[in-house]
Amino acid sequence: MEEINALLHGFAVALTPVNLMLMFVGVTLGIIIGVLPGLGGANGIAILLPLTFTMQPTTAIIMLSCIYWGALFGGAITSVLFNIPGEPWSVATTFDGYPMAQQGRAGEALTAAFTSSFVGAFVAVVMITFLAPMVAKFALKFGPPEFFSVYFLTFCSFIGMGKGHAFKTLAAMMLGFALAAVGMDTVTGQLRLNFGWHELLRGFDFLVAVIGLFGIGEILLSMEEGLSFSGNKAKINFKVVLETWGKLPRYWITSLRSCVIGCWMGITPGGATPASFMSYGVAKRMSSQGSKFGTGQLEGVVAPETAAHAAGTSALLPMLALGIPGSPTAAVLLGGLLIWGLQPGPLLFIEKKDFVWGLIASMYLGNLAGLIIVLTCVPLFAAILRVPFSIIAPIIVVICAIGAFTVHNAMLDIWFMLMFGVIGYVFKKLDYPMAPMVLALVLGDRAEDSFRQSMLISQGSMDVFFSNGLVGSVMTLSLVMLFWPVLSKLKSLVTKR
Repeated sequence: MEEINALLHGFAVALTPVNLMLMFVGVTLGIIIGVLPGLGGANGIAILLPLTFTMQPTTAIIMLSCIYWGALFGGAITSVLFNIPGEPWSVATTFDGYPMAQQGRAGEALTAAFTSSFVGAFVAVVMITFLAPMVAKFALKFGPPEFFSVYFLTFCSFIGMGKGHAFKTLAAMMLGFALAAVGMDTVTGQLRLNFGWHELLRGFDFLVAVIGLFGIGEILLSMEEGLSFSGNKAKINFKVVLETWGKLPRYWITSLRSCVIGCWMGITPGGATPASFMSYGVAKRMSSQGSKFGTGQLEGVVAPETAAHAAGTSALLPMLALGIPGSPTAAVLLGGLLIWGLQPGPLLFIEKKDFVWGLIASMYLGNLAGLIIVLTCVPLFAAILRVPFSIIAPIIVVICAIGAFTVHNAMLDIWFMLMFGVIGYVFKKLDYPMAPMVLALVLGDRAEDSFRQSMLISQGSMDVFFSNGLVGSVMTLSLVMLFWPVLSKLKSLVTKR
């Protein structure tokens, strides 16, 4: 009941004229970002984050979260009409969405995709509403050892549960830790790894790094690939929407199962992309029409879209309750909160109730606004892809440069942005994941502080990380995750023999 009252108060905060206006602006910008390959939720938020520096934190986070909702919806448009995933998690949507468009059922496919996205995100927001306060209350009992164990579990989960090569994930994470260590030591106050450059006193700014990694890196890759777009036209009318909505209840088991998969993969560092593929695979295996998947089955659109949006939304739960982002986008939002002087974690629910519950309320409203906008404006957003990439790319680069310069009004940050852009490009070419690097860059200092505080408390003894049942169990699970790739290989070798 307490959560319901707090949520109603959050709606009062979110439903101000300014917040409502920026909600629709954010959703529209997000859809445009989601439609354009080479961008995405994390990229768009990183690029547009400087625009929110003059806003109140609540208004700013509402706008940014709505950009996120819009990007989630926008990825489906290109997947269905052009067979080009606007987002990585939209790849699975192309398997049945694009064949439906080729059959003249683009309106049906898009309606199913948007509605499924709405359902997945809505279920995840309901979960956040009731679960986040409980997690935050529990986390109030945490001390430095407990916080370090949770950080350590997050890092190890990326290694143990990541879909990429474990060594590449570890290497990316180590680079993130090294970059996070540049600047002033938060414990001793000494300078480190600045190589005599006074400009590196404040270290590498997180925002400059993510603008370069995601924005510039993706643009460089897209320029090399020489993007060109061609696809199907779509117009969604009220009749198509109603007919599709009449068919969707048949797949309620698929939707429910996809919501569970998505929420689990979002809370853990699995992410939206593996959630969409896992949900599609399970649906194909469980469905009576599984053999026809890939030929234009409506269920093949419902499953990945529901799971991806449930995962993308539920990734915000550990970010709000524990201060640990569950996705690259959540990591960017975490960086924004820190810039505004807000510390995500359990105390946020006590000290900044208006902010937290205003944000949660905006999730409901932004999700609904996104559904309305995409159902009414699909042809408009699809037409964006017909603008030559040679025009779009310079505009994005200029926006990135302005965003990077705005952080500290320093020309040096633009050069750092370009440097990180090259790093992002190299990572993409060599198939190194950027999410672990971004995570280490955001949480590196905080994990280090918790570790060193724990060492001071225990006078240098590592036993402090196994001093009670809670921290001991989390650390044990972390070590299992860390060595899981090795254990999996040993298991496969034993099985072969």
